[in-house]
Amino acid sequence: MDGRRVDERRGTVGPDDRERADYAGAVYGSLLAASVVVGSSPRQEPVPAPTLVALLLATGLVFWLAHVYARLAGDRQYGLRTNWPEIRSVGRREWPLAQAAVPPAAAAFACWAAGLSDGAASWTALLVALGGQVGWTVAAGRRADAGVRLIVVSGVVNLVLGLLIVALKVALAH
Repeated sequence: MDGRRVDERRGTVGPDDRERADYAGAVYGSLLAASVVVGSSPRQEPVPAPTLVALLLATGLVFWLAHVYARLAGDRQYGLRTNWPEIRSVGRREWPLAQAAVPPAAAAFACWAAGLSDGAASWTALLVALGGQVGWTVAAGRRADAGVRLIVVSGVVNLVLGLLIVALKVALAH
């Protein structure tokens, strides 16, 4: 095999699923994880770190399921039948969205295990999510052989989006 596949339903040729990396899903998942951290930051005190871990992982999974369903439902508008191989394929392609919740959740868990405050766990999870967001953007640019300028601009745009989330966290927490 040459790493290409033929989608018999669509009659198209595209990269094999093993070669496809859904950087958009990973960037979106990181942004989603950062939003979960911000949304769980009440004014008085942060949510307990174990609860934050559960929120991050559960939200990643629920949004993954929602994206899989939406993709499959969208395919039906073109008269495509949904079958188990297609469900698995779409689930695999959308999985980076759920995976992006793992590093921030692991960071919050590590802070909790180290005896750090819930606030420290929350900020650490937020920074890890933002780092993932920018990191996946840069990885996507490199994979696409984009020029350095485009990669830097994309990274900066994602950093600005992340800083807006940090600003929201500060505004909500104070």
